[in-house]
Amino acid sequence: MTHRIFDKTDKGREEIATRKHQLPTRLRTLLVMVDGKQSGEELLKKVAGLGLNDESLAELLNNGFIQPVEQPQPASVTPIPLPVAQVPQIAPAADILDGASQFQAIYQFYTETIKSTIGLRGYSLQLKVEKAGSIDEFRALRDPYLEAVLKAKGNELARSLRTRLDQLLYMGESAPNTTIVGLSAAMAE
Repeated sequence: MTHRIFDKTDKGREEIATRKHQLPTRLRTLLVMVDGKQSGEELLKKVAGLGLNDESLAELLNNGFIQPVEQPQPASVTPIPLPVAQVPQIAPAADILDGASQFQAIYQFYTETIKSTIGLRGYSLQLKVEKAGSIDEFRALRDPYLEAVLKAKGNELARSLRTRLDQLLYMGESAPNTTIVGLSAAMAE
């Protein structure tokens, strides 16, 4: 089973967006990482520290949260390259995300950057990310997150991450000004 590639079902996307089915946190973490591109083996390597295994994937599959992805057979026909003028323009990722995808992208952003920038000091913030059930709850974590990054890694990285985070949090909307006294001044420099 670990060599197969899985993608979320509609039920899986609904769980990510709403927590309707109250999936345990460890399984929910695995579900968030299922993207239709990585094999079960690759996914399990990333969550090895959580004690997840083939049985965890089987549980998600049996409960209808994920489904196997059909692997296309390699075509024996040589593709003809399109002239540059005919290549379609693809909209930026932020413009094409739906609510569930936006939720997943924000969750992954927080999870990856908290670990890499704040480390163990970001544990309580990571718990808040795990408990967040909506994009508005993620927005409420924006300022505490940026303040922690600023303290841990400095102004330049905090500004860079703020820009990326605001793109995810406020797609199509204007991002609010930072409200923490001292944070906006420090990041404006």
